[in-house]
Amino acid sequence: MSSTDSAENTGKVCSRCRGAGFFHPHFADGRVDYSRVVACRCRSELTAEQKRKLLLEKSNLSSLERFTFDNLNPEGRSGYQVNRKMFKAACEAALEFAGSPKGWMVVVGPSGSGKTHLVTAVAVEQLRRDREVLYITAPDLLEHLRSSYSPSSDTDHDTLFDEVRNTPLLILDDLGIHATSPWAKEKLDQLLSYRFNRELPTLITMLDTEDLEERLRTRLNDPVVCHIYRLEIGRGDISGYEWEPGLELQKQMTFENFDWKRANLPAAQRENLEKAYRTAMDYARSPDGWLVWQGVTGSGKTHLASAIVNYLHQAGKQAVFIVVPEFIDHLRSAFSPESRVSYDQLFEKVKTASFLVLDDFGEQTATPWAQEKLFQVINYRYNARLATVITTTRLLDELDSRIRSRLLDPKISMTFSLQVPDYRSDPACRPVRKPAYRPTSRR
Repeated sequence: MSSTDSAENTGKVCSRCRGAGFFHPHFADGRVDYSRVVACRCRSELTAEQKRKLLLEKSNLSSLERFTFDNLNPEGRSGYQVNRKMFKAACEAALEFAGSPKGWMVVVGPSGSGKTHLVTAVAVEQLRRDREVLYITAPDLLEHLRSSYSPSSDTDHDTLFDEVRNTPLLILDDLGIHATSPWAKEKLDQLLSYRFNRELPTLITMLDTEDLEERLRTRLNDPVVCHIYRLEIGRGDISGYEWEPGLELQKQMTFENFDWKRANLPAAQRENLEKAYRTAMDYARSPDGWLVWQGVTGSGKTHLASAIVNYLHQAGKQAVFIVVPEFIDHLRSAFSPESRVSYDQLFEKVKTASFLVLDDFGEQTATPWAQEKLFQVINYRYNARLATVITTTRLLDELDSRIRSRLLDPKISMTFSLQVPDYRSDPACRPVRKPAYRPTSRR
């Protein structure tokens, strides 16, 4: 944060940049162009080692040099696939930003998610390229600004503030931490408004954008200047991207391990199974409308529906898988005072999911209450045109007429009948048993 003598051998401070190493150029009419900064010629007088020492000192990175892209896990440390994909996207964006800093990049994530390592790696890359960069945490910046009011301070407040807001690349870590007083909020607003209006390259990390002042939040939502990268999804939202407990078998069902070449089947049935497989693959690539799988138990309906969900999870997209009989039981139990999940919360989650699988539909709809609940789910998703996959062993004629009419609507729904037997009863799918060893009797 302190000015450094750029001509160390002479002991003189450069009159043009006052030791900052950069300055604002002038327009032809003599006015100062505050939208640009250029490197001062005094830098050319320094040796390579002096330049490196100067840049490192001014960057505030002396204790953080070890955090580089080389030792950064490009997918982060989260156990959730969707979070790893989000971290990878942020890492790729940070690499691009380090190569050519433009606009604002904002990294949002909880403590321990890797925000500081990511932005520090950008700063270290700037030093490798002999570029100006200043890394500082928001709490430290505010503390420096407060202490600059003291008569014993080496740097006056205006000089310090001007150096920070005009630095070619500012990395502000932990924005929002401890910025609770009106003075702190005003200082941060002045700093960021100045850099935003001039579109000066800025890299910011924070825990959450919701805790910021409305004016700053508006700037961060500007798609022209600012790009926000979230490293993790909130724990309350992760269920839409991961399998619920108790569905470990479905979690293993993918397109890769779906056997659509059952050689022992008649040609017509093999062709039907292959068509079902390719239909599911096409739907997974672009889920739109409804897909209804109908067939006997063990024909592959659940496997194909699960494979679609796994495909979407791998792509970082929400997909909720519900076993209908269990869903009905959970709805009933939600009325209990001991239930940890409210009835409305559970029902809304299923009804409004962006993508939903309803497995074993029609297996537990004997009561009027159960039929009504399922109709409400189906009707809502039908009117909202939400992507839905349904599996059932029932003939469609056996379903509630209100539901059947929606499942058969060709404008939104496609029904596919799997014409294959239960693979579990297929001798070709059973494990081969080796004959028991019987010793040969000797006479």
